[in-house]
This record gives sequence, structure tokens and C-alpha cells, in this order.
Amino acid sequence: MYTFSSKLKTLSFVLMAVGVLGIGYGFLTAPKDIQDVEKLLAAESHGGHGEAKHEASTAAEPSHESDAAHNLATEEKKIEESTTVVNPTGDSLKVDTAKVVEEVQVEPVVKKEGHEVSEEAEHKEHLNHVLHQLQNKPWSALYVACIFFMLVSLGVLVFYAIQQVAQAGWSPVLFRVMQGITAYLPVGSVIFFVILILCGLHLNHLFIWLDPEVVANDKLIANKAGYLNFPFWIVRAAIFLTGWSLYQYFSRKNCLAQDEANDDLNYKKNFKLSAMFLVFFIVSESIMSWDWIMSIDPHWFSTLFGWYVFASFFVSAITTIALVTLYLKSRGFLEYVNTSHIHDLAKFMFGFSVFWTYLWFSQYMLIWYANIPEEVTYYITRIELYNLPFFGAVVMNFVFPLLILINTDFKRITWVLVMAGVVILAGHYIDFFNMIMPGTVGDRWFIGISEIASVLFFLGLFIYVVFTAMTKVPLLAKRNPFIEESKHFHY
Repeated sequence: MYTFSSKLKTLSFVLMAVGVLGIGYGFLTAPKDIQDVEKLLAAESHGGHGEAKHEASTAAEPSHESDAAHNLATEEKKIEESTTVVNPTGDSLKVDTAKVVEEVQVEPVVKKEGHEVSEEAEHKEHLNHVLHQLQNKPWSALYVACIFFMLVSLGVLVFYAIQQVAQAGWSPVLFRVMQGITAYLPVGSVIFFVILILCGLHLNHLFIWLDPEVVANDKLIANKAGYLNFPFWIVRAAIFLTGWSLYQYFSRKNCLAQDEANDDLNYKKNFKLSAMFLVFFIVSESIMSWDWIMSIDPHWFSTLFGWYVFASFFVSAITTIALVTLYLKSRGFLEYVNTSHIHDLAKFMFGFSVFWTYLWFSQYMLIWYANIPEEVTYYITRIELYNLPFFGAVVMNFVFPLLILINTDFKRITWVLVMAGVVILAGHYIDFFNMIMPGTVGDRWFIGISEIASVLFFLGLFIYVVFTAMTKVPLLAKRNPFIEESKHFHY
């Protein structure tokens, strides 16, 4: 039986405590109104440059009035000079100067007042837009970290189900590790569902299509209202999260019952259950990626997006299995796990890193080549405003794994796999950051306290839940029909 290390448990509590403090700080320091935004924008200008600029723009208003007065005086002078006009017959016509001057005066005033109103409204609209972006920042940081760790757990569940359906002989010695990681899924699902409910209550602006005013003034979003509406959206989320958690519960229950049984009935139940789950997952994962990530940019869509999201969290899930396995091995557990098992996990890490890159390039290349304005805006935003994380994710998720894991010997060296695994997980967190942040905070992004604290909180919670689950059952599925093959797996 595994015993949760006191040091690791303390670390998990510390991570959660620091995370809560940082998340709270992020929400408390977010601007509350447009006055806060104006102060912030002024402070962002180097050394009060913004304040000077604001004062200059304020001082510019009297100058507009002076210009208008000067123009009016000029017009009056011209009119007075031409008070007497000679008509074609040679007779002189007397012009009513006062009437003309009155007409000349009215037009500039109306134009000036109209200009002032539109400029003020435009400025206020801009401040509200920035306010929403800055208020979204702590919410977005929380959302990215929450969905990332939840989907890592889901990815492990999918990998486990594939092993069951494929009747794989190499992996049963790792089943308890997989089941421990998937124990986080129900916990992460509850937290994520609460965040979705809070989005629907308009406590943030992560999904602009949840705002009735936006929908009323946006024809494209209005046309999608039959699908993108809160009741249908939240019901879909409840079905998906419940379905995944139910499979996690019953598959683990059957696997534990198999250890105490004298036949393979529970194993056969798990085989059928896993097959049904994978069908459910294929459908739900695509819709989930549209609902929870792609709809943040409701004007944009990609038919590859579901596969792209899957590749990102699936390779992260396999990497997590490898890292947890290596940790347990270093503590003297998992005696039957050998370098061949580790090598296979590393091959999956390498293979799905390449698969992710294939989808990344395919989506980017097709949109770039077609050059359709509605589609390219997605990448223009990320390349111009998120240049470093956008291309940095490619280096971390493809170039680095390619250079490190392509070597066969490196796939069996612990410190190399740990280094590669940490980089891959960080890279795919950034990938989710790139998918979500541009649509919620725009150019107001940076990796700050909110982002780091959110990752620390969910990392601490993930460690606590996963390793606590492992303490409750033996780390070997002793009655699995393929357990002997897995024990002696070598190549």
C-alpha cells in the first residue's frame, strides 16, 4: 500500500494556500469602474506621460473653440466685405448680414456639440471595453488553470479506457496510477461547473454571447443563439461532466471488484463500459471544445478544433502518467514497472507531441492559405499580441520533445523524461492560455500573480486528490487477466 508522504502532502497544502492568496489578490486588485481604468492607463504611460497626454487633450478643447471663433470671425469679415453684391444686370443688392452671420454661427456649434458627444461616447465605450478585459483577467487565469487540470485527468481516463478496449498487455501494472490520477476528475468537474454557473450569472465577461445586449447588436452571434444560449449550454456541460465522472467511478469500482473475484466478469463489464464511454467521449469532447473554448471567440470557428484540443490535453495526460510513475518508482513503489513500461510512455509522449504539431500546422496553414478575413483574425490577434507565447508553445510542445525524445536511450533515463515532461506540461498550459486569453483579455495579458497563483492552487489540489486516492487501494491490479504479461513486459 502506498503512503502519502508528509512532505508531499505539506507541499500540496502550501501550494493551495499560496494559490488562494494569489487568486484573491488578483480579484481584489482588479479595477472596479472606469475611473480606475483611467488611472491605470495614465500610470501605464511612462513617468506620467499618460497624464500629460490627457491634460494636453483636455487643453485642446479650448483651442478647438478658439479655432472655431477665429473661423467665425473670418466668415463675418468676408460677409461684411461682400455686403453689396452686384447682380448680372449691374444693380446692387443689399444682403442681410445679421441673418447670414446667424446661419454661419449655428452650423459650427451643432457640429462641435455633435463631435463632443460622439467623442465622449467613444471614449467611454473604450474604457468599458478595457474595464471588462481587466476584470476578466483573474477569471481567465482561474478558468485556464481549472480546465487544464480537469482535462489532463480526463485525458488519463481516456487513455485508461483505450487500454481496456485494446486489451493491452503492457499497461495493467500502471492501472492504479491511472485510476489515482482520474480521481481528480469529479473534483475538478464540480469546480469547473461552478465557474460556468458564475459565467451565466454575469459575474464576468468570459463569454460575450451570454450578454443579451451583445447578442441583440450582433447578427452573427444572434444567428447562433439557438445553440449558444445559457440553458442549453449548461445542460450540455452537466451531461458531459456527469457522464465522464460516472465512467470514472464505475470503471474503478469494477477494477477493484475484479481483484476479489474468482472469474473475469468484472473485467468484461469494464470492457463493455469502456467501449461505450469512448463513443460518448468522441462526441462530447468535440462539443465540449466548441462550448468551453471556441465559443470564447464566437465569430470564429475551425472544424479541426476538437481534435486540436484533444491532442493538447491527451499528450499532457500521458506525460502526467509518466511523471507520477517515475515519482512512485523513486519512492520504492511499483516494483513491476520497468524501463520498458517507461519507454512506452515516452514513445506516446513523443508520438502525440508530433500529432499535436500536425494539427497545429494543418489548422494554421489552411486558414493562412485561404486568407478569409473572418478566419485569419484569430491568428492575427495571436501573432501580433501573443507572439512570444504563441510561437513559444510550438518550441516547447514540438521542437523540444522532438530533439529530446527522438533518441531511444533518452526514453529510459529518468531525469531526461522529467525535464521533457515538465516542459511539455508547461507548453500545453501555454497552449490553453493562447486559446482562451486573447478572446477574454485581449492585449491586457501577462503572466502575473493571478496566472501563477491559479496554477499553484490547482496543482496543489491535483497532487492532494491524486495521491490521497492512491493510498486507499493496492498499487497493483492483481486479478487483471493480463497482469502477468504486464509484469514480464520487456523488449
